[in-house]
Amino acid sequence: MRFGINTFLFTSPFTNDSTKLFKQFKKWGFDTVEIPIEDPSHIDPTHVKKELDKNGLVCGSICACMGPDRDLRGTPEAQKTGLEYMQKLIDQMVVLDCPSLIGPVYSSVGRADAVPADEYKQQWKTVVGHLKTLAKYAQKNGRQVCLEPLNRFETDFINTCDQGLKMIKDVNSPALKLHLDTFHMNIEEKDQAAAIRKAGKALGHFHACGSDRGTPGNDHIDWKPIAAALKAVGYKQDVVIESFTTDVKVIAKAAAIWRRMEPTRDEIAVKGVKFLKKALK
Repeated sequence: MRFGINTFLFTSPFTNDSTKLFKQFKKWGFDTVEIPIEDPSHIDPTHVKKELDKNGLVCGSICACMGPDRDLRGTPEAQKTGLEYMQKLIDQMVVLDCPSLIGPVYSSVGRADAVPADEYKQQWKTVVGHLKTLAKYAQKNGRQVCLEPLNRFETDFINTCDQGLKMIKDVNSPALKLHLDTFHMNIEEKDQAAAIRKAGKALGHFHACGSDRGTPGNDHIDWKPIAAALKAVGYKQDVVIESFTTDVKVIAKAAAIWRRMEPTRDEIAVKGVKFLKKALK
């Protein structure tokens, strides 16, 4: 099991210059870095890979940043743009030697509408088709795509482990896995540990976040059953802290972070990874 940090805690967008963060991440005890690539033009993956190597880190995951213009259930143009964007990310992942494309790869974040059942079924069918194409492209390039259920305030499409597993079953590709996040599960699942156990071998990525998006361990989540469930399913992939603060204004607004959760964002990283290494060892 490797422990990682999502760079949204410190910067947006991530660019070549953002690699200066790597030295500090390594000092804090992280093994991997999760990079949200808001636009493929923002980085030279060869340069980023070189800086990762120099600091003894790896890019464990690339986070897809899905907006209204990259929505696999949006307008035909948005569907096309979203699919092409994620295929470009996979191309960059090959250079970065990054195994996983993660996040809500199916829809725009923040799109939450009550739609008739027939319309939802049609959206589902559309997304299945696009994810079949994306998963095939990922498999061809030796990568995987990890689909993340989001809470009800961020999407109306896939909120739970059960819904995520249904999508994975319908797409039917070994390259499509599930990505679970303790923040979203805290809202949507009856039992986080039970959801992890149900995901089983389909679990390909894991976000460990405080119940309020703050420091893991400095919250009300019961981490012991989560640790036991991860062990029970044999999860050995990355555990990533994905937290946000008011320091990064664009992301703070998108994630509805209106107040300071912790004294500093450094504290989220430092205390968070220390807690996780102890709790999930």
